[in-house]
Formats: sequence, C-alpha cells, structure tokens
Amino acid sequence: MAFKSSYLQRVYDGLVERNGEQKEFLQAAYEVLESLEPVVAQNPKLEEEGIIERIVEPERIIMFRVSWLDDNGKVQVNRGYRVQFNSAIGPYKGGLRLHPSVNLSVIKFLGFEQIFKNSLTGLPIGGGKGGSDFDPKGKSDREIMRFCQSFMTELSKHIGADTDVPAGDIGVGGREIGYLYGQYKRLRNEFTGVLTGKGLTYGGSLARTEATGYGLCYYTEEMLKCMKNESFKGKTVVISGSGNVAIYANQKATQLGGKVVAMSDSNGYIYDPNGINLDVVKQIKEVERGRIKEYVDRVSGAEYHEGCRNIWTVKCDIALPCATQNELDEDGAKALIANGVMAVAEGANMPSTPEAVTLFQSKGILFAPAKASNAGGVATSALEMSQNSERLHWSFDEVDGKLHDIMVNIFHACDDAAKKYGCEGNLVAGANIAGFEKVADAMIAQGVAY
Repeated sequence: MAFKSSYLQRVYDGLVERNGEQKEFLQAAYEVLESLEPVVAQNPKLEEEGIIERIVEPERIIMFRVSWLDDNGKVQVNRGYRVQFNSAIGPYKGGLRLHPSVNLSVIKFLGFEQIFKNSLTGLPIGGGKGGSDFDPKGKSDREIMRFCQSFMTELSKHIGADTDVPAGDIGVGGREIGYLYGQYKRLRNEFTGVLTGKGLTYGGSLARTEATGYGLCYYTEEMLKCMKNESFKGKTVVISGSGNVAIYANQKATQLGGKVVAMSDSNGYIYDPNGINLDVVKQIKEVERGRIKEYVDRVSGAEYHEGCRNIWTVKCDIALPCATQNELDEDGAKALIANGVMAVAEGANMPSTPEAVTLFQSKGILFAPAKASNAGGVATSALEMSQNSERLHWSFDEVDGKLHDIMVNIFHACDDAAKKYGCEGNLVAGANIAGFEKVADAMIAQGVAY
C-alpha cells in the first residue's frame, strides 16, 4: 500500500506500526488517506499543522469492565468501549454497538468514519463510537437491563449533552436506549438530551427510527437522478440485512417505485419475486425477534437460501448493503455486475471490501460510500439534540423534510468535492474530502494543544 505523498505514507506507516493488529481501523484509515492525496498536494498547511497525524489519533479512548448478573445469579463480565475521536466541530456523536465482534479496532474504525460522516451532515457534531462485546441475542429483558445499567454506570462519567451524545447501533434499539437513559438520569440527576434514539415519551424524535434507511434512499435517488438521469421507479432492489436500516430502506425504496426482492440475516437470505412483504418481515424481526427464514412459511412463492453472502447473486438494478462491515466482497461485486447492477449504495458501515469498491468504480457502477449515504441516522440524531435543547417536538413531516434536504446536500457536497479535486464521479473520494476539509479547517483555527 503506497501513497504518492511522502507525508501520508509516513503517517500511515506510523499507524501500522502502532496499531498493526487493528485491521478494520487500518482499512478505514487507508481508504480515507488515499482519497486525500490531491488535498494534501494542494494544501501544504495540512502538513505544517500536523493535521493528518492528529486526525487519525483519537482524542480519548475509554475502555472499561462491565460486570452484571444473569438470570441465574451468575456474574458475567464484558468489556466496554467509548472512543471519543474528534470534537473539532462539535460534541462527540456516534452510536453504541452491542455485538460479540466488538473490539477496539472495530470501535476505532467506526469512530474514525463517524468524524467525516458527521461533518458531511453540515451539523455541529464531532465523531465518536462505543459499545461492548455483549451479545443481546438470547438474553432476557432483565439481563439486558442489568447489563445496560452496569455499562452506563461507567460511561456516564465521560458523556454529556455538550460533551458526548451516544446513540444506538447494532444491538442497541429503543429498549436498550431506554435502560441506558434511565440509569444516566438516576446517576446524574438531570434530564438532558445525552442519548439519542430515545422513546417519544421522553425526548425522542419522530422519524428517527426510519432515518438511516430513508436517508440512504434519498441519497441514492439524488445520485441516480444527477449522474444517470434515473430513479428507483421500476427498478429491482436487493437489500442485505433485516434490521432497522434494511427495513426502512425497503419501505422508502418501495415508496419511490422500486421492488425489493431479497433481504437477509446472518444465516441466509430470502428471495420473493413478487416483492418482499415488509409487514411480514417487521412482524418476524421487530416483534418476534425471529429469523428471516420464517418468511417463507408465511408467504407463498418465496425462497430461503442458506448463506447470507449469496444474496448478491440475485439479479437487481440497485443493491443496498445494510448488514455489517465487509459483507460485500469482490465475488459479490462480480456477481452484481454480471447481473447488470447500475448502483450500489451502502447502508451499513463499510460493508464493501476495498476490492469490491475498486471493481464497481472500474466498471462505471454508481457507488455511494457509507459515510455519505448512511448519514441520515446521525443527522436525525442531531435534529433530536436540537429538539431536546429547545424543549420542542417537531412533526414527522418536518423532521423527514429536513432529513431529505440534508441527504440531498450531502450528495452534492460529495459530487462537488470530487469535481474540485479532479476525480469527478468518485463519490468515495468526494465524501472523504468534503468531510475532511471542514474538520481540518476547524482544527487549524483552534490551534495545537501543548
């Protein structure tokens, strides 16, 4: 992995030397730094101010033990994390992920991406991320409550409405946010907007549940219109995953005239040539917390296939990977291209491998990177923060309208940045550059801490 810029090469080599085992973080850092080559070449002040060295190093990493009692009275121990990566443009903002795969590398990669994603929204929020290797699957509500309370007992020392405002992510939905918020309120004796994704009865925002999936489709629709003179109308869509992002991407893609024919979970995928019945998926995944294969027992004509990665062999015009990082590899990209895909937009965080991204770009496939296309969730979280600060509650249409405008603006920021630096059509580079420039300017303005 070689850079043209000796400055970028030196910084990246230092990252590898210090963080060699952190594969996900190094992948994310390389992808961003590679995009910044033309920016660094035209702006020597970035090296003079040490901006790249500073932006790849978190401002603060918090790791802690989480002890809790299971329903049998046995002590369980997990590891908790909060990486407060960059606060140049606002308080740290980013989700909490509860999943066995969580480790420091994953949290650093997510927090690093969050810096630029949050910057792209145009809202005053910095980048952070957190979570634990705790697995909510198979746990009772009481076990999850006890874990969340123990987790928040430590985390509460490091967050606040003007310092760090966590949200949900994989494994953290409305139930978990409620338990976390209740514990924070008890410990701090204050009712503030310290968490987003809250329930509507205690400061949550309408449209927050739908925001990431809706925002993904708003970005994709604008990309299709401006770069291909196309739209979702009449297009076949494949969406990986069946969680919050996937469900509401399905809903909005359908509203925009598309037909979603496949969805998945970690075991396999369903294919329904008549179009996925979203009400059935919601019942299985949101109400019953079941597996996607149960869909075929309730909808005639549908098929279930083991192996979630094979979903990319389903013929489609638009692919929306909404499950997890590195789920769409080079073989998946080849299958999509062979079947005539015209656009791929990321709903999960870094779901496409570097090889897949390179292949899409080399074949002229429209490709929307996660830090731009899935920014709708954090954008609406920031709108929730605004409502909390003002003690106001906006209507669904008001929030949805603001979300739509933010996602359209994000697309144009990416497109304009790519054109400015001579890489027109490369929305990956455009997103990285547009997100970076705002943060870098703020860091330069605020000086170096001695």
